[in-house]
Amino acid sequence: MARTHCSSTLYGVPEQSHASSHASSHASSRAQDPTRSSVRSSAPRRRRGRLLRHGAAFTVLLALAGYLAVQYVTGGSGAPRCVVVSGKGDGASYEFTPEQAANAATISAVGTSRGMPERAVTIALATALQESALRNIDYGDRDSLGLFQQRPSQGWGTRKQIMDPAYAAGEFYEHLAEVPGYSRLPLTVAAQRVQRSGYPQAYAKHEPNATLLAAALTGRAAATLTCEGRPGATPDGGPDAVRDALVRDFGQDVLEPAAAEVGSAGTAEATGSGGGSGAAPSPGASGSASPADAGDTVTIPVRTGTASEAAARRHGWELAHWAVANSSALHIERVSYAGRMWVAGGSKGAWRTVEDGDGTTRSDGSSTSTGPTASGTSADSTAVVRIVTGH
Repeated sequence: MARTHCSSTLYGVPEQSHASSHASSHASSRAQDPTRSSVRSSAPRRRRGRLLRHGAAFTVLLALAGYLAVQYVTGGSGAPRCVVVSGKGDGASYEFTPEQAANAATISAVGTSRGMPERAVTIALATALQESALRNIDYGDRDSLGLFQQRPSQGWGTRKQIMDPAYAAGEFYEHLAEVPGYSRLPLTVAAQRVQRSGYPQAYAKHEPNATLLAAALTGRAAATLTCEGRPGATPDGGPDAVRDALVRDFGQDVLEPAAAEVGSAGTAEATGSGGGSGAAPSPGASGSASPADAGDTVTIPVRTGTASEAAARRHGWELAHWAVANSSALHIERVSYAGRMWVAGGSKGAWRTVEDGDGTTRSDGSSTSTGPTASGTSADSTAVVRIVTGH
C-alpha cells in the first residue's frame, strides 16, 4: 500500500521543524522579555550620565576656585568702582567704573581748558553717557565711533582722531559753542543741536548724573569724587605718564608757568607760594608720613596770579579729582590737596582730612597754617596738588 506524504497540522496550522521551532522560541522569548535588550542599551546611557554629572561637578569646582581667587586678589570687594556724591549733602550719588571715570575726566578737562562753563561740561558728559556710556568704543551705528559716536563720513575727523577721547571732546565743544544760547537751552535740545540724533529725548535722563560729575570734575564740589584706585591692567604709570596725560587733557599750560616737578617722594620740592617741601604723607596708624613707602611724586602748582582764591581752589580740586579719576589707569596711589588726602584702597578711596600745621583739622579744604606740617607737607596746602604714583 503506497504511502502518501502529507504534513501534519495542529488546529489547521502546519507543524514546524525542530530547528525552526527552536529559533522561533528564542525570538518569542526576546519579544516577551524586553528587559534583556533594554539592559544592554541602558548601560551606555548610564555611563554617559555619570560622565556628564562628573563633568558638571568639575566645572562648578573650577568656577568656585576662580571666584575665590578673584576675591582673594581683590580683597573680596568685587569689580573696582568710582563714586561721585552731591556737594549739597542731599544724598545724590552716581557709581561708575574707572574706565568711565577716566573718560569723564578727559571730557571735563578739555572743556575747562577751552574756557567752557560747567554747563557745557554737563551737556558733554550727558551726551557721552547716552552715546557710549562713557566708553571709548570702536563701533556704532554705521560708521559711528568713540565717546560721542562721531562719524568720519560726516566730517568729524578720521577714525584714529575720533578714537582719541581728547580730540573727540574738543570736536564736541567746538560744535556746541556754535549753538546760540546753548547754556540756557534744555540739555537735550543743546545736545541734539550738536549730535543730530534719531533719539533726541534720550539725553535728558542722564542730566542728574552728568551734573554730579561736572560739579566734581570742574572742581566746584570739593572732595566729592572717589575711586577705589586698584591698578588697572594697563602698563601706564609713573610720573612721566601722569605728566603726559595732564598735557593731553588740559594742554601744556597746566604745567606752566612753573613746570610740575618730579622727584622721589622723600625729596620732591614744591614751588608753590607755600614754599614747603616733601611729598604727601603716607597714611599710617598715626597718620604720619612714610616717604619710603611711596613711589614718585608729581607736584602741580595751582596758579593764584590773577585768579581769585576761590577760582584757584576750584582749579586745584579739578586737578585733584582728575588724578583720582585716573588712578587705576595711571597707577596713582595718593593725591593730596587743600588739607585733604585720597589714598588708593583706603576706606574705599574716600577723602580724609589731614592735620594743618597748627594741629587743627579742616573739613572745608581751607588751610591757615604758616609753616610746614609735622608730616612735611606744604604749609599752604592749596598752593599745589601732589600726585604720588605706584610707578
